[in-house]
Amino acid sequence: MPRLQRKLSRLDWFVLAGLIGAAVFLLYRMFFNLNYNWNWGIIPTYLIRFDAERQRWVANALLEGLFTTIRLSVWGMLLALGLGVLLGVMRVATRLAPRLISRLYIEFIRNTPALVLVFLFYYFVNDRLLSHFEIDALIRRSPPYVHEFLTLAAGDPTLLSPFISGAMTIGLFQAAYIAEIVRAGIQSIPVGQWEASRSLGLPKILVLRLVILPQAIRVMLPPLAGEFINTIKYSSIVSIISIQELTFQGLQVMASTQATIEIWITVTAMYLVLCLGLSLAVHRLERKYRQTVQ
Repeated sequence: MPRLQRKLSRLDWFVLAGLIGAAVFLLYRMFFNLNYNWNWGIIPTYLIRFDAERQRWVANALLEGLFTTIRLSVWGMLLALGLGVLLGVMRVATRLAPRLISRLYIEFIRNTPALVLVFLFYYFVNDRLLSHFEIDALIRRSPPYVHEFLTLAAGDPTLLSPFISGAMTIGLFQAAYIAEIVRAGIQSIPVGQWEASRSLGLPKILVLRLVILPQAIRVMLPPLAGEFINTIKYSSIVSIISIQELTFQGLQVMASTQATIEIWITVTAMYLVLCLGLSLAVHRLERKYRQTVQ
């Protein structure tokens, strides 16, 4: 491996100066040479507000949208992880039927526009599945502690049905990509590991669970962590089906205040802080993984 350069060369400084100059020029055009009435003072009021009834500060529209985005991403990723592992294992099965089923699902997801899939999954999940469980009626009859748990886990309990639809939509979409990560992780383990384990008399399911997957997890962890970051970014697409996550709330605030640029800069910054923090955690995870294998 070539030795990494630790000092900037003259060419590096020249390129860096050009990039800084371009950024300064764009910022100048945006903030000083644009015929636009800036109104940054409204942003804090849509982040937090004082609740007179509870006598304390609470999250307002934008922060509530950020919390909903995090909840959607967590539940969507959990569903995607479970389904993706199942599909990934099916992709390396010796029988033809599971391989065909998983391959058809993965190819369908990966070769269909995401916007179309959102509508398809949403109306299927919401109209054909959730409507049979009468979730809203169950919530109304549930005790207070159930309401508190649902508020913590999914936000407003009265919007639970759309939230479940959105989380399942994200999970079904992301499962196809996680399945390929799982498949690649399993296939990265040498064939000799399978043969040695089978020679000891272990059935295939135990070989997979006790021998192959523990080794493959080390390979899969960094891309899985990166896929969680992608899940947060992809969650914004469910705003088109009125899931009240960060992008949807930004659109609502923008429509009521006409502060277009301020809202989108704030929403971008909130996504950036969230995804950048997770990205740094992923880099630490990868560095720790490299140290353990060395």
